[in-house]
Amino acid sequence: MAGEWQEIAIGDAFEVNPYRAIKRGQLTPFIPMGALPEHARSASRIEVREFTGSGTKFQNGDTLIARITPCLENGKTAFVAGLSDGVVAHGSTEYIVLSGKHNQSDNLFAYYLAQSPSFRRYAIGHMEGTSGRQRVPSIAVERYVVALPPFAEQRAIAHILGTLDDKIENNRKTAQTLEAMTQAIFKSWFVDFEPVRAKMEGRDTGLPKVISDLFPDRFVESELGEIPEGWKVGCLGDVADHPRRGIQPDDIEDGTPYIALEHMPKGRIALTEWGTADALESNKYVFKRGEILFGKLRPYFHKVGVAPVDGVCSTDIVVLTAASSNWFGFVLGHVSSSEFVEYTNAGSTGTKMPRTSWSDMARYELVLPPKPVAKAFTELMQPSVDRITAGIHQSRTLAALRDTLLPKLISGELRVKDAEHSAESTV
Repeated sequence: MAGEWQEIAIGDAFEVNPYRAIKRGQLTPFIPMGALPEHARSASRIEVREFTGSGTKFQNGDTLIARITPCLENGKTAFVAGLSDGVVAHGSTEYIVLSGKHNQSDNLFAYYLAQSPSFRRYAIGHMEGTSGRQRVPSIAVERYVVALPPFAEQRAIAHILGTLDDKIENNRKTAQTLEAMTQAIFKSWFVDFEPVRAKMEGRDTGLPKVISDLFPDRFVESELGEIPEGWKVGCLGDVADHPRRGIQPDDIEDGTPYIALEHMPKGRIALTEWGTADALESNKYVFKRGEILFGKLRPYFHKVGVAPVDGVCSTDIVVLTAASSNWFGFVLGHVSSSEFVEYTNAGSTGTKMPRTSWSDMARYELVLPPKPVAKAFTELMQPSVDRITAGIHQSRTLAALRDTLLPKLISGELRVKDAEHSAESTV
């Protein structure tokens, strides 16, 4: 144990549920329980709600700990950031709020302390209440004894771990920006036909000449309304396929990446999470890196993404491949669109567990451009998909390093200077 570390109860070193003033009826930022992340530092969203007089209150720099099962078991904790200076927010009564004390304990260190395995084990072991809805009481958190390093060392520890999380968050934001950019270009080219309209009106398309020349300057009538001249009406099955590469559990190697619906985020093509195929008991589909995965169970959840690895997936996921590499961007743009998700949802069968099918998906009508246009779009957006995938793998490496360093730094087993070298070489 490093010298000058002090054995102290959390309630003496930090503020637990500190006083924050909000007037009843006031509209303030609100962080719902569902916004607390399992694999990120910040809450996924902040809403605005009227304060009714009950609930926890917090501000920038505070840590929110979900104290009910299974949220506590899953490590649902958030570091509050992004509020305006001096603004107090509120949230569920099921939060415990942890905050640093001036010149004694650091706010961000408090967050990583709450994320440490030793704290989690202690909190879960002190839960009270009926099975399934147990809670850890605030008094139990206050009594938890920690080895607290000097204030400067707390900040150094938080900086090391925070730098790793900052890079992970930057990768997430970059992926989100790249997705939005490619979706905007897809909509412009293949939904709104903006380059065609610009040429009709004598405006610059804003595209390089070699790409702009691929678009016509007039529309023609079709069963789907006006479409660019030289384009045709078709369906998804004309440019995509579902290969149905089934595999039995006994044929799947241990350690093979496994993607289930719970690993897929809503409305994002970046698939950042996956498990392993160890001990699977039912048949699965094989997918290859770069292929498109579409969640067919409850399709309204909008679970569509690009596989970042080779692996196997649930049979509740449709594996999609483009007819050729030239059509990849066009296919991804359509199947990840809200319009396509709405189409699959409308045609789903089943009341409680509605499912779509590849046969229905394949019949989705769309306007097919000439192959050179599809190829140009794929070549334009492929670097973004590649960058998103590279960021996913880097973030997983960074998260693994953070999870390795965190308990060792919090306990004093690893000194700051040694951890700095590991973090710098990775980042």
